[in-house]
Amino acid sequence: MAESFERARTLILEKVFPLSVEAVGLLAAAGRVLAEAIESPCEMPHWDNSAMDGFAVREEDCRPGARLTVSGYIPAGGTADGIRVTPGEAVKIMTGAPVPAGGHAVIPIEDTEADGETVVIKGSPRVGDHIRFRGEDIQQGELVMTAGSVLRPAGISLLASFGFTTVNVYRRPKVAILSTGDELVEPGEVVGPGQIVNSNAYSLAAAVKEAGGVPVLLGIARDTRESLKEKLAVGLQADVLITSAGVSMGDRDLVCEMLQDAGVERLFWKVDIKPGRPTAFGLKESTPVFSLPGNPVSAIVTFEEFVRPALLKMQGYHNVIKPFVKARLLEAVKKRPGRVQFLRVSVTENGDRLEATSSGDQNTGILLTMLRANGIAVLPAEREKIEAGEEVDVHLLSKEKL
Repeated sequence: MAESFERARTLILEKVFPLSVEAVGLLAAAGRVLAEAIESPCEMPHWDNSAMDGFAVREEDCRPGARLTVSGYIPAGGTADGIRVTPGEAVKIMTGAPVPAGGHAVIPIEDTEADGETVVIKGSPRVGDHIRFRGEDIQQGELVMTAGSVLRPAGISLLASFGFTTVNVYRRPKVAILSTGDELVEPGEVVGPGQIVNSNAYSLAAAVKEAGGVPVLLGIARDTRESLKEKLAVGLQADVLITSAGVSMGDRDLVCEMLQDAGVERLFWKVDIKPGRPTAFGLKESTPVFSLPGNPVSAIVTFEEFVRPALLKMQGYHNVIKPFVKARLLEAVKKRPGRVQFLRVSVTENGDRLEATSSGDQNTGILLTMLRANGIAVLPAEREKIEAGEEVDVHLLSKEKL
């Protein structure tokens, strides 16, 4: 009996867990998931510093037209040691430089008229103007990032500011990809009668990389027990194994049988979806095994809906399922009730709403329709027809065409 779409995905996510932790350099950590909490080792900023190029002044000395003696200069990277703002004086200061003792505010250069030795004040600064105070951003010991945070550019910047050169993140999964079938040849080889190119391995590898995993191409297993046994043994050494084809009802569809012989516990074999019904999932100890259909469109769609969320969870991400957007379907669609249908659609913006149209022939052998799609509309299992003008749930594949 086939699993429902929702139950199949829930079952997968119940069986996969974050991988081990590794220390990586800051640039390599971008986009990765933090595996430790980060507390600030220091105050940020480290000292009171100027937010503008200008002059450090005392509030009581400043009134429009006041002329002050320029008694010092502090460049960015300089120190304020031995420098003090005294009555009737101003200290020239650059952005980021430490504010000298006695300075109540910084008045920007554009609010002054300077001749080198003196400066005429054109404004009336208040205490604290244009000063970034010590610790006003972050206090020492403050929790700034929790384990499970995704390291975006701002987080990388903060770690660099703290002096980190490496950080602990969850490991990226190594994903073995095995194509099966006597009819397959590799790209660049001569395609004989009845043969097809092993394109699935490359689409799945690209999808794995996009999801943050490390693809490992195992090549082609032929439709024999010996060939499958050899390739599966290698694939099961990876963090994840994906097989393509060989899970239907044909005489040579041996993948499920051989996985079982290899000790893989089969958790489901079919899912009530279209395309992609002959999708299987199992476990060899803690190694998840996805057996996807051989049809290129079905392989891509089932990867998006089942494998990608699992890979993200294994890397420590919390939000692993792409959020739905609502789009108005511009044409009626008939479907078979009892199965969730994945409709390849082109989504565009029309004012403040999204509209979706079929990206072309929905036959699972038409890859061009997948290429032209920027979304997958998920049509409910119980529905038989979606009327034109109805809103549907869409997983966006790309926002480039919006």
